[in-house]
Amino acid sequence: MAKYLIFGSYTQEGVQGLLKEGGSARRAAVKKLVSSVGGKLEAFYFAYGEDDAVIIADLPNNAAAAAVSLTVSASGAVSTRTVPLLTPEEIDEAVKQSPTYKPPG
Repeated sequence: MAKYLIFGSYTQEGVQGLLKEGGSARRAAVKKLVSSVGGKLEAFYFAYGEDDAVIIADLPNNAAAAAVSLTVSASGAVSTRTVPLLTPEEIDEAVKQSPTYKPPG
């Protein structure tokens, strides 16, 4: 499974739902969402500033990550930003490769 860092920002509607249901209910809803695509919720934190929630999830693949993002975004209550996380070993593999590239100009 691959790890993803997901940032969530609530709309006004989403904040109203959070005020009504509380933080634990949101974490439970996200856990259920992630498990419904075969994943596992590793961490869920609330934050303030640009992002309202920060989540780390193990998901089977990019399609599952996209399904989570699309489902949440379609609700209109939260906008998300998803960042794939790479292990140091994956970076080791990347630096061993020799891609061919010619910059523009």
